[in-house]
Amino acid sequence: MDYSTLYKVSADMQVAVLVAVATGRQPVGKTDECLDELDFLARTQGITTVARFTQRLSQPDRRTYMGKGKLEEIRIFLASRHVDVVICDDDLLPAQFRYLETLFSPVRVMDRTLLVLQIFESRAQSQQSRLALELARCRYFFPRLTGLWSHLGRQGGGTSGTRGPGETELETDRQLVKTRIAVLKEKLRRVDLQAQIRRQERGRTVRVALVGYTNVGKSSLMNVISKVSMNAEDKLFATVDTAVRRVEHWGVPFLLSDTVGFIRKLSPLLIESFKSTLDEVREADVLLLVEDVSSPSCSEHLAVVCKTLQDIGAGDIPTILVFNKVDKCEEITALESSGDHSFTISMSGALTTLPPGFWPKAVVYVSATTKTNIDWLQSVLKPLIRQIHQQHFPDRPLSAQFFQDTPH
Repeated sequence: MDYSTLYKVSADMQVAVLVAVATGRQPVGKTDECLDELDFLARTQGITTVARFTQRLSQPDRRTYMGKGKLEEIRIFLASRHVDVVICDDDLLPAQFRYLETLFSPVRVMDRTLLVLQIFESRAQSQQSRLALELARCRYFFPRLTGLWSHLGRQGGGTSGTRGPGETELETDRQLVKTRIAVLKEKLRRVDLQAQIRRQERGRTVRVALVGYTNVGKSSLMNVISKVSMNAEDKLFATVDTAVRRVEHWGVPFLLSDTVGFIRKLSPLLIESFKSTLDEVREADVLLLVEDVSSPSCSEHLAVVCKTLQDIGAGDIPTILVFNKVDKCEEITALESSGDHSFTISMSGALTTLPPGFWPKAVVYVSATTKTNIDWLQSVLKPLIRQIHQQHFPDRPLSAQFFQDTPH
């Protein structure tokens, strides 16, 4: 392990080391990309990473996560440096979590899902997202309650057939968490019902939803289209709550929503708990799937988003693929080839391949920062809105201004 990249950090900043297992034949570059993303997540939460440890295994050890030799290397490093937390790139099993916490104590242990939960906790504003967050936390910690009270259980003596106080505390905590999960589900159901009623009260208006990988510029693009300023930061999950704006300045009214970004290795627990906050996506008439064209991981990010859309039941919604951040590219050439479903990004020489079964209604290249090609996006979006409007609401014609402004 090369520690030459270590650097000094301020005394009030949390310090972490990143840990990952490269499984099977996973390329080294992909492992590095995952750790780069994990580092970005950590920095979003105000944590500075000072070292990385990786090990190639056929699969993570179900008890120790990594091999004992690599774990000893990490333990020695932790003993010689000031480190607050060890962050694992995968979701840890309860047994792995307990083993690593014991081995690395007093350094805390965290996995990718727990880190994302902490970021969500600092960003969630609406009642719906806060309830979904608490539900996700309860579901996350429930299987990890085992062992928290073992120190009390050892005080129960050796009397056969008796329960130590630790076991009693554990059962009590389990029941409390189960009860809390049931309460949160009911509260979230009521909030979801209220949100559904509000969506129904919006009237017969075409709905357009911005979706995509986290930090690809969805909020910036929403600011440009809606002409209403909202939070847009160079951080992962800058948007957790769904924001909806009514857009009319293009000559046709439609609702534009910005949703939480997706990410690779997104825990099924998070998808399940936050499904209710993604109703704006599932109920949309058109999706603007935004991707960062300057990212070398564009293809993989696109595959993650398409897979997540399928998981939440939004895979069949008409989609416009919007490659954002063209201002960061020297040159982009799109292949007019539907046979291989691919696009060439000449700046990096990479080939962006569309996921199987995904073929968008249109593909545009824009920059939300410089407002490049926003008129191109308008020219492909408006005819699609017109078509959907006429299909859904044949008794409600669009204004003459809409047809005058729409290219033919």
